[in-house]
Amino acid sequence: MYNTRQYNYFSIENLPSNDVALVLGTSKKSEKGKENLFFKYRMEATARLFKEGKIKYIILSGNNDSQYYNEPLDMQRALLNLGIPENVMTLDYAGFRTFDSIIRCKEVFNQDNFTIISQNFHNARALYIAHNEGINAISFAAQDVPDGYSLRTLVREYLARPKAVLDVHILRPAADVTSNNEIRKK
Repeated sequence: MYNTRQYNYFSIENLPSNDVALVLGTSKKSEKGKENLFFKYRMEATARLFKEGKIKYIILSGNNDSQYYNEPLDMQRALLNLGIPENVMTLDYAGFRTFDSIIRCKEVFNQDNFTIISQNFHNARALYIAHNEGINAISFAAQDVPDGYSLRTLVREYLARPKAVLDVHILRPAADVTSNNEIRKK
């Protein structure tokens, strides 16, 4: 994942502009029901990039596996509250994993040149997947959470990196590239 470092930006001033951003999903609440700082900082970074003119359109890709859990809709609501117009946002309801989000951005939304927005540790994996899929992606690192904030997330990422290598080179899991249906409350 180290070969992706040159494509991950920490400074808005140094970040090249792209028409499209892909925001990778996470839950808006922590397991204990508190505000999830990963979510908060990703939304703040996305709003700043839009307001600074670094991105024009935003694909919000996340998990919507039931009527009770909808990361893309939560992201949209947060961005609306931060002053981002609804008409620049597209919701991707089947971004169940980072691999799915990257593949769907290319295959469903016809994008092969975009800016990924997440935290630094997550961007390395997302860029690795994108570049191995022939996508010209860069990333912007949203503010990191305080040390010790989420041991679970660090362990998960430690395990997810080898899985990404397997997904790209051996397993080739089938991302759903045929639909984009929201599972809504009835």
